[in-house]
Amino acid sequence: MTVGIKQVKVDVNELSLGMYVSGLDRPWSQTPFPLQGFYLRDLQEVNQLKSLCNYVYIDVERGRGPIAANLKKLDSKLGKSKTVGRERDNAVLTEPIAPLKIQRNLYREIQPLQKEVKKAKQLHQKVYGAVVEVIELLENKQLENISLGETKKVASEMVDSVLRNPDAFTWLSRVQEKDEYTYSHAVRSSVWAILFGRHIGLPKRDLDVLALGVLLKDVGKVMLDQALLVKVERNPDEEKIYETFVELGCEILRKTQGVEPRVISVVKTHCERLNGSGYPAHLVGDKIPLLGKIAGIVTFYDHVTNPRGSRHPIAPSKAVARLYELRNIQFQEELVVEFIRAIGLYPTGTLVELSTGEVAVVVEQNFERRLKPKVMVVLDALKQEMAESVLLDLAEDDKRKQALLDSGKKTRYEIEKIEIARDLEPGSYDVDISGIRDQYLMKTEKTGLLGLLSRLKG
Repeated sequence: MTVGIKQVKVDVNELSLGMYVSGLDRPWSQTPFPLQGFYLRDLQEVNQLKSLCNYVYIDVERGRGPIAANLKKLDSKLGKSKTVGRERDNAVLTEPIAPLKIQRNLYREIQPLQKEVKKAKQLHQKVYGAVVEVIELLENKQLENISLGETKKVASEMVDSVLRNPDAFTWLSRVQEKDEYTYSHAVRSSVWAILFGRHIGLPKRDLDVLALGVLLKDVGKVMLDQALLVKVERNPDEEKIYETFVELGCEILRKTQGVEPRVISVVKTHCERLNGSGYPAHLVGDKIPLLGKIAGIVTFYDHVTNPRGSRHPIAPSKAVARLYELRNIQFQEELVVEFIRAIGLYPTGTLVELSTGEVAVVVEQNFERRLKPKVMVVLDALKQEMAESVLLDLAEDDKRKQALLDSGKKTRYEIEKIEIARDLEPGSYDVDISGIRDQYLMKTEKTGLLGLLSRLKG
């Protein structure tokens, strides 16, 4: 049996395409599979395994892992954080939680990416200017000069942009300025929050409140010592001081004209957790307002994918796995599941390895088939840079090959369906993500690109 670096025993009913099967519960010779290790590339193979086996082993280094897999199996290097490891933080919530009222497909109209990205690029600069201005005034203790009118305006414009096309602003917020962590984190988190709110059908008014609240959630940190903020491990006394940034931020916003109470509520509750392990008030269950719950999820997700002081963020699937492990503990289970559905396992800008061995960058989502986005293939199967990157629409490629199978012109042994085998940590290979972004988004004069972009469907 071929033994992977990290193997997970999986019930055959939990199998999905893109997994790499490295072992069976019976000898390989008793099965029709010719190789001792293979990617699951079509449903027929999945069904064959279900008819032959009760469980199999998958290699999570080479292929997709189950979302619900234990974190120790998925990523032993990450380990549990001290916060997650505390007994109180791991307590499962026992109180009933009101079900979400979700309005799917409320925002169905999608603008072409090429059109929206130009607006989003300009807006990104406006958001930067508005947030930096507020931070500078706070750092200089000029509270009387703070006006959030422009910040409120650009937050609403961010909502409009994401509603028109979720990919455009996501692309721009993916490219992080390394020396501007707090700002970048606030913008990224706000984008995740709007994407999430869009997905579950929050009214535009609520999205505006959510976007502004998440943009401003960390303003209280400017009142704390920088050394405390960047410290990796804080002792209990330091942690107690650090946690005061929430109330400090609320106090600043209460003294600022034009900030409505609901925005302050988002700031005040974004660090609360479902089981009472959060702060500052240790709220439990539905005592945390919905927008506060959403702010908490997106804050956690972005901190995990882009930890302060880390040279490289981790792969989105690992962040999703950590979030999933905390469902019904720190975060409402239904919200966690919907958040994963909203962003997909492979958000725009993710570096991925294909089942062919090639490396690609996810450049545009397919909102009907989230596991089949458009990708730009940049490295060949030997992980060598290609002379020219290739745009591949996985959904269209799958559709074309399935038609050949259905017509009988080809057999499944003659066609290699291409899947995303796994996502990769940024920095795994020397790939210029921002260069790929510019190539795909900005050079629209390339033959055929206009047609591809204009066919974007919601």
